[in-house]
Amino acid sequence: MSSRHAMLVEASAALCAEDDEEARRLFALALATPGSDRWRFDRARVQLAYGERMRRARATAESRAPLRAALATFEDLGARPWAERAEKELRAAGWSRRRPGSSPAAELSAQEWEVARLAASGLTNKQIAERVFLSHRTVGAHLYQVYPKLGITSRAMLRDALDARNDVPPPRGEPEQR
Repeated sequence: MSSRHAMLVEASAALCAEDDEEARRLFALALATPGSDRWRFDRARVQLAYGERMRRARATAESRAPLRAALATFEDLGARPWAERAEKELRAAGWSRRRPGSSPAAELSAQEWEVARLAASGLTNKQIAERVFLSHRTVGAHLYQVYPKLGITSRAMLRDALDARNDVPPPRGEPEQR
């Protein structure tokens, strides 16, 4: 049996497995097939299926590696629909793509920056709304827009995302805090 067929047989068995642990084992076998790296497109499809299965089994952190590998291969091969599918799965797993050379915090408007900073300090949406003279729903909408810009998926991640960017000056029109 060729390496391509061996990989696809193991991957097919993994797709049919009812138990997530068994599927994980079979996907690992499929990807470890000697010579399978010669079949880049098929290997990327197996990686995509593996990442999808792990994400649906709530192993989101583990799902990102095969999904990123699949995305890179699909982009390299110019397989745009497959790359879009892999990128969609990655976003569902909490990953976001940033434009090269852009700082996520620099993409925030002045109001988004202020709302994010106050939320990171532990204030509730209602408390933030009182301070910046907005409705709590508007504060929630700003945070909803801030999360993908910072590449995060929850309020708990907000402080770390802003701390990692403390070298980035606040948006124009706001004084820099020292």
